[in-house]
Amino acid sequence: MTNHDHDQRERGKALMRQVYGWDFEPTKDFERQTVDHLFGEVWASGKLSVRDRRLVLIGLTAGSGLEDVAGLQLDAALKLGELDADDLRDLVVFLAHYAGWPRAARLNTEVENLIARHEKAANRDPQE
Repeated sequence: MTNHDHDQRERGKALMRQVYGWDFEPTKDFERQTVDHLFGEVWASGKLSVRDRRLVLIGLTAGSGLEDVAGLQLDAALKLGELDADDLRDLVVFLAHYAGWPRAARLNTEVENLIARHEKAANRDPQE
């Protein structure tokens, strides 16, 4: 691995931490491409913030019926404090008017499950 490749890998891993809040060490070719190219180049380019990119991705995935992928982004945004429960609910209503009510209804189920999990985790006794 050249210095450029190493720098790109580290940049990609740093962006993944920023986007998802966890560390990831790629071991397979697809994972390396994801870290090096998608996060090391695509997510790292331009002036859009991670939050801006996340909102675009949420809209795209929700509009495409990929509620599970949207849910991954919504979960990370909630966990990292980019969006709160009210923001998620507002997004569902907003997207319903552009992506359609059935898709928004499925997304709403995902959102309410995420909120419930986050609230439960926040109220959990740290001694458990």
